[in-house]
Amino acid sequence: MPFRRGGFRKFGPRVDIPKPVKVGEEYDVDINEVGSRGDGIARIKNFVVFIAGAKQGEKTRIKIKEVRNRFAIGEKVSGKAEAEAEVSEEPLEAEEVKTEEPEEEE
Repeated sequence: MPFRRGGFRKFGPRVDIPKPVKVGEEYDVDINEVGSRGDGIARIKNFVVFIAGAKQGEKTRIKIKEVRNRFAIGEKVSGKAEAEAEVSEEPLEAEEVKTEEPEEEE
């Protein structure tokens, strides 16, 4: 029996399995891992989603930007926590503006 060097291995027909996520949809996810490039990794029905700027342990709302065969790419959407932070910062700025003191008359 001759020994075959190299060769081509066929892994079977490519099947386009339906993905559990679609472009434009929003999901609430937990970031469980961090990828080699620093992106947060979440799983939706065991389908991997990469989110730029997300940190491990974070809970956030994401929007799917791109779907590929084995993974998807999402981005953070301004969620409830971020909206509350923006509201709490506005009164601080308003207080700083009101620091003028009236002049006293003698």
